[in-house]
Amino acid sequence: VQLQASGGGLVQAGGSLRLSCAASGLRFGSYGLGWFRQAPGKEREFVAAVMWSGTVTHYANSVRGRFTISRDNAKNAVYLQMNSLKPEDTAVYTCAAEGAGSGSRYEGEYEYWGQGTQVTVSS
Repeated sequence: VQLQASGGGLVQAGGSLRLSCAASGLRFGSYGLGWFRQAPGKEREFVAAVMWSGTVTHYANSVRGRFTISRDNAKNAVYLQMNSLKPEDTAVYTCAAEGAGSGSRYEGEYEYWGQGTQVTVSS
């Protein structure tokens, strides 16, 4: 199983970025997918998750209303549209997949993890 995240970069506060995560080696359409992030010196935290069908999503309070998670099961991909970015959003963002399909907030329920992509928001 491989999860490949991309789309990170350097952006000014108030700007936008779209992260993508391409998956292979799993029955993508049956997995819940999540995005997590880890800032320097901090623990990894939940950002957003989407159910296998794409019909249910969950967000951390800190990003709700600014970030949108979506998936395309035909392309085996999950996306994170990030708008109104703030310096505190700076972190390494990682995508993950969980077999229960519900799109969990809890990282312990995720079986597969991709490598991260760096997002840096300047003030």
